[in-house]
Amino acid sequence: MRAIAPFRVMEILARARAMEAAGRDVVHMEIGEPDFVSPQPVIDAGIASLRAGLTHYTPAAGLPKLREAIAAYYRQRFAVTVDPAHIIITPGSSGALQLVLGALVNPGDEVLLTDPGYPCNRHMVSLFGGIPVPMPVAADNGFTVSPQQLRDAITERTRALMVASPANPTGNLIGIQELGRLYGVLRDNKQSVLICDEIYQGLQYDSTVETALALGGDNVVVINSFSKYFGMTGWRVGWAVVPGWLIEPMERLAQNIFLAAPTPAQHAAVAAFSPASMEILEARRYEFQLRRDFLFDAVNQLGFAMTEKPLGAFYLYADASAFTDDSAGFAEELLASAGVAVTPGLDFGSNQPERHVRFAYTTALDRLETGMERLRTFLRAGAG
Repeated sequence: MRAIAPFRVMEILARARAMEAAGRDVVHMEIGEPDFVSPQPVIDAGIASLRAGLTHYTPAAGLPKLREAIAAYYRQRFAVTVDPAHIIITPGSSGALQLVLGALVNPGDEVLLTDPGYPCNRHMVSLFGGIPVPMPVAADNGFTVSPQQLRDAITERTRALMVASPANPTGNLIGIQELGRLYGVLRDNKQSVLICDEIYQGLQYDSTVETALALGGDNVVVINSFSKYFGMTGWRVGWAVVPGWLIEPMERLAQNIFLAAPTPAQHAAVAAFSPASMEILEARRYEFQLRRDFLFDAVNQLGFAMTEKPLGAFYLYADASAFTDDSAGFAEELLASAGVAVTPGLDFGSNQPERHVRFAYTTALDRLETGMERLRTFLRAGAG
């Protein structure tokens, strides 16, 4: 437990909510949750499942028709064939990661992760007695790991490399060719598995949507979720696509840990792939792109250092060193003084967190404009 730090963005959110309860107006750019409600076809399907009495357990690996719908999605959108038997439905992508690491990691095994990266990934490795090994990445190399960096990091205890595309907090993408080069390095170490977090897949801009499953191979695991692109955070449904040798141990773990994902939520998730839902989701993706374009220009004009627009997710990971050498204190003062909530880099690892802040464009464009105006006033006053 000493190795598992709190998720600080949730503490920032709690303080922001308390300020709102006291009558303050707060612009939320801290939380990684889409502001849109779930698509109406999804909501309707969830209600219909309840009215039909579909409230009993599903198999531990998930509702068969949902696994088939996900397989069809990979086939239609990515031209990748996935056997539904290799798809395991979980309570959110966190549930999928729990099963994957529980099946893979022995005490003392090492899992390589990018730094900065999503904090819960490294904490989950620690939970199973593994050792999270951070690999520093930076803006000047697109926040990606090089094949040589990976070779240098691998030891006899390396069990997996975990990468995300698109990534939190940086929004960077790893193209399939680049991912293939990393996988080639891992194949030389036969005990190592590539775990690709694709929970922001679909929220991509100016690029083709890809999946690590296109690599093939028997040591590739993909984790995904209905939370981000599909806008179903509170429903708690995710999935993992795994090689055949992981199916039975992961099902066994699911039976013992949580049994199955919520049944009405699984029925609702089937409707996420309907043409009506996809039309809604693509319109929202375009709205996120407009927000990204505005916010990227705005933070650069204010003096935050960003070299390139992120190609995915809904975050900007900005260098705030022109204003502070303590991004956590900066974020606290910004919230208290200006009513603008952002996340300091401390949440995302040990790679220069004191000079970075994450802006989430998960709120409407007019609210982002308000937030930037408040930030401008805050900086002119010399605060931070």
